[in-house]
Amino acid sequence: MEDVDHLDSSNMTVLNNVDSVMQTQNSEKPLHSETCTIQRLLHRNVGEYHCNICRKTFPSEQEVFTHKKVHNKEKSFHCEICGKSFIQNSHLIIHIRSHTGEKPFHCEICGKSFVNNSILKTHRRIHTGEKPYLCEICGKSFPSNSSLTSHKTMHNGEKLFNCEVCEKSFMKNSNLIIHIRSHTGEKPFHCEICGKYFVDNSYLSKHKKIHTGEKPFHCETCGKSFITSSLLKRHKIIHTGENPFHCEICGKSFNVNSHLIVHKRSHTGEKPYHCEICGKSFVDKSNLTRHKIIHSGERPFHCEICGKSFSDNSNLVVHKRRHTGQKPYHCEMCGKSFLTKSHLKRHKQMQTRGKSFICEA
Repeated sequence: MEDVDHLDSSNMTVLNNVDSVMQTQNSEKPLHSETCTIQRLLHRNVGEYHCNICRKTFPSEQEVFTHKKVHNKEKSFHCEICGKSFIQNSHLIIHIRSHTGEKPFHCEICGKSFVNNSILKTHRRIHTGEKPYLCEICGKSFPSNSSLTSHKTMHNGEKLFNCEVCEKSFMKNSNLIIHIRSHTGEKPFHCEICGKYFVDNSYLSKHKKIHTGEKPFHCETCGKSFITSSLLKRHKIIHTGENPFHCEICGKSFNVNSHLIVHKRSHTGEKPYHCEICGKSFVDKSNLTRHKIIHSGERPFHCEICGKSFSDNSNLVVHKRRHTGQKPYHCEMCGKSFLTKSHLKRHKQMQTRGKSFICEA
């Protein structure tokens, strides 16, 4: 009993009930049989040790103890380059690789490299399709425990991390840190190719794929490839025709919620993104970013065929079609093809306008 009681401490909770197993203490079975039964039960419930502060799940008591240092702010390992501190030396070693660019762990399937082995293991699941972490509430599966933990907060609605500037709340501390940079203007992640800065390393990683042309996420329906899994997921809705996000003002539907949010601003007139140089305002951040390039004169996107440069990647994509002759937008009425979606839309409007002048008599 002492061993079992020892596991249930103020620092963590073990979510397995051993009372039924302990009933064997009054039976004629030897003590070692009882102990083995308890050990089997504990082994079966690996991953059910919880931090009593943030409810995060861990496979052992020792890992709960290590994790709790995050809350206690014990960070004794310091980076000599940027001054950032870490709880464990192993975390510092991985962090230093963000400065040196070292990525010693390689995927033997696609050749991609990573700063640590755990990220490589999670990456491999993109190729295998393995999702071993299951949400017991809704049945959804995930490739990593961190993804599952983030997902679970959606069910309970917990937002434990609050911004002291604007009081906005977040489910993850990492999201709060990124958000705070929107107040401070800090962009610590730098692209060595074009000089652009980003608030988060994941944004930088996505951005770099623009330069490399890497698109590792493929649509099995049409074969189109994408830089990120979220863009692929959004694209797949085109094939299903699903538009689950509806505007309650005009009834228009959208395939992603972010498009609905931007659309609603056309009704309210809200333009929350402001250019600090000329004062012009925009409905979304991407339009502001595109506008700022006008002031800087920057043209970071280059055509490798003719050398022409562009301020926006979408303009480069359209330009390249002039070299290849590709016209991916087709009119289902007359079969004519176009370089851009806007050209197709304009063509359809002209067809509709022409029909309105035809006399039916």
